[in-house]
Amino acid sequence: MSLKRGRKFLNTPGPTNVPERVLNAMHRPTLDLSDPEFLDVSISCFRDMRRVILTEGEVFLYASNGHGVWEAALANLFSPGDRLLVPESGNFSAAWQDMATALGLEVQTVPGDWRRPARPEAIEAALRQDAGGIIKGILLVHADTATSSLCDVAGVRGAIDAAGHDALLLVDTIAALGTTEYRMDEWGVDVTVAASQKGLMMAPGIGIIAASEKALRAHERAALPRRYWDWRTRLEAEHYRKFCGTAPQLMVFGLREALDMIFEEGLETIFERHRVLAGATHAAVEVWSQAGTMSLNIEDPRERSPGVTTVLTADGIDANRMRAVCRDEMMAALGGGLGKLDGRAIRIAHMGDLNAPMLFGALAAVETTCGYLDIPFASGGVSAAIDHVTRAKKEASAPVTY
Repeated sequence: MSLKRGRKFLNTPGPTNVPERVLNAMHRPTLDLSDPEFLDVSISCFRDMRRVILTEGEVFLYASNGHGVWEAALANLFSPGDRLLVPESGNFSAAWQDMATALGLEVQTVPGDWRRPARPEAIEAALRQDAGGIIKGILLVHADTATSSLCDVAGVRGAIDAAGHDALLLVDTIAALGTTEYRMDEWGVDVTVAASQKGLMMAPGIGIIAASEKALRAHERAALPRRYWDWRTRLEAEHYRKFCGTAPQLMVFGLREALDMIFEEGLETIFERHRVLAGATHAAVEVWSQAGTMSLNIEDPRERSPGVTTVLTADGIDANRMRAVCRDEMMAALGGGLGKLDGRAIRIAHMGDLNAPMLFGALAAVETTCGYLDIPFASGGVSAAIDHVTRAKKEASAPVTY
């Protein structure tokens, strides 16, 4: 029997669902590079990304994914042999570290637990041991989608300041921007890297960097080879140089529409929506886990990403098989385990253009898959998710009493 009809559900932590308004904005003819219509839209995207990141710093847009802006940040800030500090938080902190090593940079890690985000106190201790100031930068992942941890960026800045260290703070907010609070300038972040395909509700293909004055000064001293990534060229007057040549025009039109939708909904409203959907997912997993075959990877609710939930599976449970059945039989795409969690986890994303019924469908697909594969689970996870959303809606609409 096949039930494969209707629309597919997309609950992966990137790419995420792209709204029809954004798709329609990209479905248009291309224009001359210097057409005033395109220039106005493009300039507005550079400007309004500052409103999302909450910075007065310089913004750069690249035709790339998140890995591209990882490299762009490193190439613009450091010189061969520079030492970087990388707090371990999951697969993506490890991947950024590998990229730094490939570029000829020296890496010092702060060992961590894949069931918790990077610890500010451990970062402070590592910096205090660096009396000579050899460490030039810290590569921090705000939300690691492999583990679904959420790092305390402001706390890390406090740790750097407490250690009296001058290292640049680089934050990968690719999987967090547009899902949870992020205040670049207020939190003392020097470089932010982001991408279009997650909380920003856009197709993959636009990488974003925001750089502080301190970072721009460091850029002038950096000696790693670069051309396409180079900020110096992209800061020149002619607008086409901001893209190092031909701009990804249609994607810029899509980004403009996505930003409009974000501002229409309001960032605080968006953050609350993500908190509620994350809580609903956690409630479902907590019910399923009563059978002992599943558990939430991040145990402390305060340390969980609002954009994705990593669910560990017990020994003997093939998480990749679960994911394949969800996608190929139930038409609901989930994320798989990465790195150390390959085959040992599924990832349920609840970020971007997503509402409660879309999430309930994915959770129902997981329950159905568990039954189909004879994986023991406690029933009622979807009901628990519905109850969580119901309570949240009631609390939000309750009259204020004095």
